[in-house]
Amino acid sequence: MSWMLSTPPLVARFVLALPRHSELHATESGPIQELLVDQLRDILHAEKQLLKVLPKMAKAARSTQLQHLLQTHLEETEAQVERLNESLQILGAPARAKPCKGMAGLVEEGKEVMSEGEEKEDAPADLALIGAAQQVEHYEIAAYTTARNLASQLRQPAIVQLLTMSLGEEQNAGQLLDQIAQPLMSVAKMPASVE
Repeated sequence: MSWMLSTPPLVARFVLALPRHSELHATESGPIQELLVDQLRDILHAEKQLLKVLPKMAKAARSTQLQHLLQTHLEETEAQVERLNESLQILGAPARAKPCKGMAGLVEEGKEVMSEGEEKEDAPADLALIGAAQQVEHYEIAAYTTARNLASQLRQPAIVQLLTMSLGEEQNAGQLLDQIAQPLMSVAKMPASVE
């Protein structure tokens, strides 16, 4: 099975519909820009946490497809960190991460899932791992959507484009996780003697 990142039509239309103006008056954009910088720094920390845990998740995965997807998403996450740094640079803000407690909690839960998975059969262990990964993806989708909308409000098309790319990768990863889970659910339902 071969996977490809696709840009959802709604995302493509959103980028094309952006205004071409790149600046608002400072008095209009101050609080929104501060909010965007804060959001970008939060996401930056979240992605940096994932750079540490994704290799462990890939190692814990039993399915070759899941291992491959997690490795691919690790590479995407590295690119996402670069995009976040670039976005902060465009805004003239230092690329320093703000502790992301939400992702820290999800990472901690993921570690528990990996530990508990050591005692499970392959399909249930991978399904639990996929569940933890899906929670992370949904958290990231919400964060990137918020940041992209703020950047759009500030009329920052370059940042919107960077965030839209990352958002598309997160959405795609979520869909691929779901695709991998489907056959695993069938296997997990079967009695051991039928497998």
